[in-house]
Amino acid sequence: MTTTTTTITPARRLDFDGVAPAFTRAVSALDDAASAEADRAGIEQGLRDLLKLRASQLNGCAYCVDLHSHDAREAGESDQRIFAVAVWPEANFFTARERAALALTDSVTRLSETHVPDGVWSEASAHFTDDELAALLALLVSINAWNEISVATRGWRAKKRG
Repeated sequence: MTTTTTTITPARRLDFDGVAPAFTRAVSALDDAASAEADRAGIEQGLRDLLKLRASQLNGCAYCVDLHSHDAREAGESDQRIFAVAVWPEANFFTARERAALALTDSVTRLSETHVPDGVWSEASAHFTDDELAALLALLVSINAWNEISVATRGWRAKKRG
């Protein structure tokens, strides 16, 4: 039996970088500021990448899923943990601290549905200082902005690796 695989890539809707370069620079500056806050607060790189990966999964951003899964691997995360981010509530290899950050990511990314319930915030507050929470929120605002631009415009494409 012969199987034929056809790859369909949605057409790019808008060259956002070309049409709105000042805004792209502003979002890049926001992302840089979020990274600086995470550095200042001591948020480990692997956790940052897993949270960006999770938000990108929820938002359906193929480019960012590819990017941040690759980044997480470079930061030392195992394939097992990277793959399991999609089903983190059912996976038993995330710490309580990581689970609190992932729950916060889910809630902030689904803001219109969740409004970040007190329980989610309380659990995150039990594991992170105010400085760390602010840094996490900055990272989430930044990745969600990138995801919104990418998904709406189909502006960036994940590239096949290897």
